[in-house]
Amino acid sequence: MTDVTQGNVVTEPSWWDSVVDSVRERLGLDPRERKPHYLFYRHPVPVRVLHWLNAIILLVMLMSGLQIFNAHPSLYWGNAADFEHPFISLTAEGTQENFWGVTKIGPWKFNTDGFLGASKTDGVQTVRGFPEWATLPAESPNLALGRLWHFAFAWLLVANAMAYLGYVLVTRRVKELVPTRDDLKHLPHEIVTHAKLQFPKGEAAKHYNGLQRLTYFFVLFVLGPLIVLTGLTMSPTIDSVFPFLVWVFGGRQSARTIHFIVAFSFVGFFIIHMLALFLSAPINGLRSMITGWFAIEKEPRGG
Repeated sequence: MTDVTQGNVVTEPSWWDSVVDSVRERLGLDPRERKPHYLFYRHPVPVRVLHWLNAIILLVMLMSGLQIFNAHPSLYWGNAADFEHPFISLTAEGTQENFWGVTKIGPWKFNTDGFLGASKTDGVQTVRGFPEWATLPAESPNLALGRLWHFAFAWLLVANAMAYLGYVLVTRRVKELVPTRDDLKHLPHEIVTHAKLQFPKGEAAKHYNGLQRLTYFFVLFVLGPLIVLTGLTMSPTIDSVFPFLVWVFGGRQSARTIHFIVAFSFVGFFIIHMLALFLSAPINGLRSMITGWFAIEKEPRGG
């Protein structure tokens, strides 16, 4: 990374900053102080390009994956799965003329009409796992086209991940992603400070903190490989070449369930990621991922 000082910069608060301050005030938090700062080149071009490509690829994969799931909106566990008692199912109850969406998780049942199990398609109530706005293509059922989108972008995901891994290894930026002993030691403190929406400032904001390292490491090196391997396990062609995959994941149905859970773990990561960005430094963080430049607050000199 290159540290470039552009002199003292003090900007007037934008409307977005005002919104964030208003939210923080309603949450009982102190307003953020705006101090003189300098610009730091935080994200090189390859990181930014691969980041935005990854966001697009994962969005297409999620929506096409939900289209595939809609062909059979139930999940099971084990090699000899009990198809009469799914682990999770998105279904509908009622009569042919009057029905509503229901989500079943084990012995529990929830009314999720209009969102899961049954929702409107072209204005008509339809039995379908996920609603049309969440799937690619939107029309249902369209398993064949959904599979084409999903598999095509799956290879792009792997290629993008390999490119990123190669880049961080060659440039030794991988050190930024590997948690240290101190990170593990101070993890409880990091969790508490983040829960209080107290984010790193000054020089500390130049590098990932312990919680960020642990999170990114888990997403990149645990969830990433897991979603690829479980996806491959569901393919009979791949299983014929690598039969141990079915054994590792306890059967194709178990792999499908893990694949689904990991996919929504990515969704959870995205929501938390965006929430943290919004409540910490939305303009600064977004600008750094577009231009590479991140504003660092100048720390007072002297004791």
